[in-house]
Amino acid sequence: MPADENQSDDEIRYPVADRMFSDCAEVVGIEHVESVLSGAPSHSGDNQLVAYIGLEPSGKAHLGWLLLSGTIKKMLDEGVNVIILLADWHAWVNDKFGRDMEKISLAADYMSEVFSALLDYPELGSGPGQVRFVRASEVMDSGKYWERVLRCSKNMSLSRVRRTFSIMGRDEDSSDHDLSAFYYPALQAADIFELEVDIAFGGMDQRKAHMYMREVADRNGWTKPTCIHTPMLSGLKGSGGRMDSFEYKMSKSDPNNAIILHDSKDALRKKMKKAFLEVGNESSAVFEIVEHVIIPRTGKIVVTPDPKYGTPSSFSSSSEFATSVSDGNVHPLDAKIAVADALSEILSPLSKHFQSNPELLDRMESLSASK
Repeated sequence: MPADENQSDDEIRYPVADRMFSDCAEVVGIEHVESVLSGAPSHSGDNQLVAYIGLEPSGKAHLGWLLLSGTIKKMLDEGVNVIILLADWHAWVNDKFGRDMEKISLAADYMSEVFSALLDYPELGSGPGQVRFVRASEVMDSGKYWERVLRCSKNMSLSRVRRTFSIMGRDEDSSDHDLSAFYYPALQAADIFELEVDIAFGGMDQRKAHMYMREVADRNGWTKPTCIHTPMLSGLKGSGGRMDSFEYKMSKSDPNNAIILHDSKDALRKKMKKAFLEVGNESSAVFEIVEHVIIPRTGKIVVTPDPKYGTPSSFSSSSEFATSVSDGNVHPLDAKIAVADALSEILSPLSKHFQSNPELLDRMESLSASK
């Protein structure tokens, strides 16, 4: 991915980075990506940028996966090779599916299929614009991996490790009975170095793990990848919170507080009707979904009230939409229904995929019911 010799650095680097990371809430260490775009070696030693996201196979897909897929698409469009790490052993450490690796493996198969559909069935491989689905259990077979885990653990205090526990959805005092949890951030850092990643990618809830990884890189003189973080969507019931806090985020662990990507139009409407939306308060998952999901994909949000109460209106920015709700020009219920219907339209390709290929989703439904 070398630079065009006829262009200046600003013309080469920043437009590419801006396009790839335009949906991110934060970019840390952009200089590494910029150096590769300017012709310097990538982490692997060639000039191929490699991005990675690690995800625990732990249940059905929620709306956060759609945000992640949007940024993945932008990186693929710029010739980045993207690794989606199916973090099976990490899920085991984090007590998912009762530490049943057979169930975790099934969830990994499902995760691969969902992302393939969300990404419009990308070409698989290690080249530019291609995707690799890699299981953590495969990465751990490397002879160097466990050496890296030890190096990523060395000189890190227990209190330092505890501060990363939110990456697992745990608080700092929750795991004193479980030594394996203290290795989790070292495992995540080792994944990044073992896979020779240039761009470490995740939601804002993964920020602490990535900062841990960058600290490890500094201590060992290793390549320090750029870290990018997408926004966290708040749960439907609450008024929002800090983006790096697991307490407020939309999570599949509470299906009534989250949009599951397989929700029907009726289910979406039912959930959105119950979503927190307070006139005069712009802290709501309803507005976040418009800003981060609907407008980036459709360019607008259309509100269609009952003709007895008003006429349709269209908004091309989330701030205009929120202001109209706050000013009373759009009724909160009409706003919620508009969001539900827009989501139904956006999710229809995924719905059609699983209507034609129901087996994995059916098996995941059974797993979720038996939890």
